[in-house]
Amino acid sequence: MEYVKTKRLVKLKKYALEMFYLTLGCMIMAMGTSLFLLPNQLSTGGFSGIATIFYYLLGFPLGTTILILNIPFFIWAFFKVGKRLLVKSIIGTILLSVFIDLFDKIPTLTGDRFLACLYGGVCIGFGLALVLKSGSSTGGTDLITYIARSYKPYIRTSSLIVIIDIIIIGLNVIFFKKIEIGLYSAISIYIMGKMIDIVFEGVNFTKMMLIVSNKYKEIAKEVGDKLQRGSTGIYAKGMYTKERRMMLFCVGARNEVAKIKQIAVQIDPKAFIVIANARETWGKGFKSN
Repeated sequence: MEYVKTKRLVKLKKYALEMFYLTLGCMIMAMGTSLFLLPNQLSTGGFSGIATIFYYLLGFPLGTTILILNIPFFIWAFFKVGKRLLVKSIIGTILLSVFIDLFDKIPTLTGDRFLACLYGGVCIGFGLALVLKSGSSTGGTDLITYIARSYKPYIRTSSLIVIIDIIIIGLNVIFFKKIEIGLYSAISIYIMGKMIDIVFEGVNFTKMMLIVSNKYKEIAKEVGDKLQRGSTGIYAKGMYTKERRMMLFCVGARNEVAKIKQIAVQIDPKAFIVIANARETWGKGFKSN
């Protein structure tokens, strides 16, 4: 009985945290849209781009228009995607729409389109990342990709989103008759994508190094002693020389890479070194739960 109560409490906490992320994310997205992009006729694609046209053409509230545009896709998604995802997406879309119309009543913070695309992209990217962390969406192109994958599971969703966004931004350029709107909107989309990466991967990017040397023991010891970084030995075979050799695998922070390289070259000037970006690193000495 106690186990059941504990399990329910854990689920309740998880749901509460998801709803917090969803609400906060929608609010930040709405701020970026209403206070920066919309007053400057910019968008990050998606249904907000279509709604922007209706906003200036007919004076329809942006948030309400986004909600109306999503309704047919909610009905379609009801038969094609998971009910849990659909319910959370509906909640996310409603929250976003309400917040957008609320913030639209606040005077714009800047009339400079360059500043607007920068800060708008940051806000929307950060907010959207929080929404995605909650396991939800705000409808629009996200929902379309979920529906598309129900028909073709292996479809490249990123390509589909890019195509849809390009078409919608193109419509904005045609309607407002200003090519710079498309150029600034493209900057916003790029920044939005980068912000999502930062939220999910963090700002402490790491580097991965592969070192091939006959003096691997000395290199591993020196790296451990001076930088407190461990190394992993991997047996490898040169396909040209047919020789079996030891290859060191080492991961370090960006500011440690030059030091590790210097140590390796000093011990063995003929060492073969490969340095690559590591998107995310978990474990001792790095991120952990």
